[in-house]
Amino acid sequence: MKLSLLAGAAIAQLASAHYFFDVLVVDGQESKPLEYIRENTRGAKYNPTKWKNTRDDMTPDMDDFRCNKGSFESAGRTGTAEVKAGAKMAMKLGVGATMKHPGPAFVYMSKAPGAANEYQGDGEWFKIFEEAVCDPSADFLGTAWCTWDKDRIEFTVPEGTPDGEYLIRSEHVGIHGAHGGEAEFYYACAQVKVTGGGNGTPGPTVQFPGAYKKDDPSWNFSIWNGYKDYPMPAPAVWDGSSGGAQSPAQSPEPTSPAQENTAPASTPAPAPAQPIASEGATHNAENCNGGKKTRRGRRAFRQSLRN
Repeated sequence: MKLSLLAGAAIAQLASAHYFFDVLVVDGQESKPLEYIRENTRGAKYNPTKWKNTRDDMTPDMDDFRCNKGSFESAGRTGTAEVKAGAKMAMKLGVGATMKHPGPAFVYMSKAPGAANEYQGDGEWFKIFEEAVCDPSADFLGTAWCTWDKDRIEFTVPEGTPDGEYLIRSEHVGIHGAHGGEAEFYYACAQVKVTGGGNGTPGPTVQFPGAYKKDDPSWNFSIWNGYKDYPMPAPAVWDGSSGGAQSPAQSPEPTSPAQENTAPASTPAPAPAQPIASEGATHNAENCNGGKKTRRGRRAFRQSLRN
């Protein structure tokens, strides 16, 4: 019995830091898993999309970066949730997971020309939410980030959103390995029908793929060596009006000296080995490479048996 429990714990540890969205929350009411969120076809649903050391041959430069690999195949069997403009919403992670990677979160919307379940997301996308650092004085490798250890991304549909059917794309980006070109993108799309909306003009807009570039500062940012402002990617958040957008979110100034973490310098390539400075650093870029991560998990499992 002890062996089974230890083995289960070791397996859970391997996947605990990776995650996927499968529940839509509308005004506090949670859907069933994958009731309104498109299901991807990845071998492991929680695999991130990366430019380097890719999983499932998937990169942010591919069409499937809109809603995740193979997700359009499930569009027809995915429901479309009716939501009112101004509704408080969230996209929640599956299987009890939480976001244990430092990094920002974003939410985008794209209006379908017809039914959302027939839309591939190849039109224009506008951003309705973003967040990065909430407490600059906290551990910049973990708890300083707004999303740290949360199980959902919460947002509000702007009241000026015109009626119609939309895709909503929620995304969390793990930037623990971004200093070495290994930012990790976790994202999914929900299908919704907005009612009671306004006459706003969403914008500015971008397209996926194309909105993100491999050399963008946002995806090559180092969390090491203490707090620094995080460069939010374009576009600016739409405020629900007929022409404007909110100014890009800025992280507040530190209220006390930020923790200085001994770690690799902020250079394009990571050092061969990185010290574990906090819980936030326990799942770094090296750990996210399948082979090394698996071998480390096996070693941890064997160590637990000896203990």
